[in-house]
Amino acid sequence: MFKKVFIVVFAVAIYLNATTIIPIPEKINFNKQKALLGKKLFFDNRLSKDKTISCASCHGLEKGGVDNLIVSVGINGQLGTINAPTVLNSVYNFRQFWNGRAKDLQEQAMGPIENPIEMGHDFNTLIKELNNSEYLNEFSVFFKDGITKENIADAIAEFEKTLITPNSKFDKFLRGDENAITSYEKEGYEIFKQKGCISCHHGINIGGNSYNRFGVVININSDSLGRYEITKREEDKYFFKVPSLRNIELTAPYFHDGRTFELKEAVKTMAMVQLGRPITEQEINKIVAFLKTLTGQLKVIE
Repeated sequence: MFKKVFIVVFAVAIYLNATTIIPIPEKINFNKQKALLGKKLFFDNRLSKDKTISCASCHGLEKGGVDNLIVSVGINGQLGTINAPTVLNSVYNFRQFWNGRAKDLQEQAMGPIENPIEMGHDFNTLIKELNNSEYLNEFSVFFKDGITKENIADAIAEFEKTLITPNSKFDKFLRGDENAITSYEKEGYEIFKQKGCISCHHGINIGGNSYNRFGVVININSDSLGRYEITKREEDKYFFKVPSLRNIELTAPYFHDGRTFELKEAVKTMAMVQLGRPITEQEINKIVAFLKTLTGQLKVIE
């Protein structure tokens, strides 16, 4: 009898831990001078082959860490194939990119620079160019081996680590300020939990910590195959990293293919194709009101 009770209690504890939203810390540990070097690289068009595209081109810090386009525009006006995820709070993601192909921010930072339809450069040439610039001395401060592919990525990642957005209204509520959100927004949070949204959108980033199939209940068209592109396993088709909901009101269009600019439409889509549950207009409005409490405060280092 005791063993059965223990198992039930343990299972409940796991469930509660897996469906808990955690406030973003107000501070994060980082090397400021290295992060400032990374910031300079993040905004530098010289990292692209034709000197027209920077990391900030697709991840505008004033736009919620995205570009508000269905797909991003790379060198020579080329269009990408997937919606740019936000760079804000990306340090809290368990993997990077929609298909999870990068294990951390350093690995992620290497990808776009050599992607032929994004920045289209190659690191060997880029390193030669940077060695003939002011970066030669700036890198020598932190890296004994100077400018390398790994060190470029390390500096950019150090800056991206700082791009957290604490002190959202909802975080203040979680810390005990009952008046931080309205009763209407609280109702939206309760519906968010009742409908099952929190089963995927939880943790510190309210997402970003698991994969899920896009179209669990109802199959929907998608040109991208998600995790399958990496693993080549049939069972991984249409599985994507669950996106963070933080600052969601700023990061339209939504989903990996940017299929809608309307947050209400995104909520409705999730209720039907992911959860298979009917949802009323009033419930959608309340969930959207709750989601807007997730917008935090970004302070860019200087």
